[in-house]
Amino acid sequence: MMRKIFPHPYLTLTLVLVWLALMNSISLGGAVFGLIMGITIPLMTAAYWPDRPRINSLPKVVAYFFLVLWDIVVANFTVARIVLFMPKAKLQPAWVTIPLDLRTPEAITLLAGTITMTPGTVSADLSADGRAILVHCLHAPDSAGVVTEIKSRYEARLKEIFE
Repeated sequence: MMRKIFPHPYLTLTLVLVWLALMNSISLGGAVFGLIMGITIPLMTAAYWPDRPRINSLPKVVAYFFLVLWDIVVANFTVARIVLFMPKAKLQPAWVTIPLDLRTPEAITLLAGTITMTPGTVSADLSADGRAILVHCLHAPDSAGVVTEIKSRYEARLKEIFE
């Protein structure tokens, strides 16, 4: 019965929390409306994704969230330093291909989104077979280092969460 009402409980919780954050104030009416949306939207979209992504560890999801948040803050300062102080002649932009060990679409999507949200890098393309992501880096003097960092910092954690 609970599975019918809450086909994607984490999505329901996320929608309610995002709605409350967007409201800028917590009220009973806002919470009720957020709960209605949090139940209705997953019910309406459940047919489009019958297989729920398996999340192996909720604490690891929270840790990943804070890791990405920290990396975004640090990368903002790094990009600001590059833009403000690095001579254009020393800038080394690069296209880097990241081979993927991830196989679940949700994990690959989250990895691509993480790369794009981090200033200085953009996920540009996913290979047709889903085994590599093309990433553009603002400044990457060591392309192999970029691959190693993304695989160890993000992909390994996503693999623990989803696979």
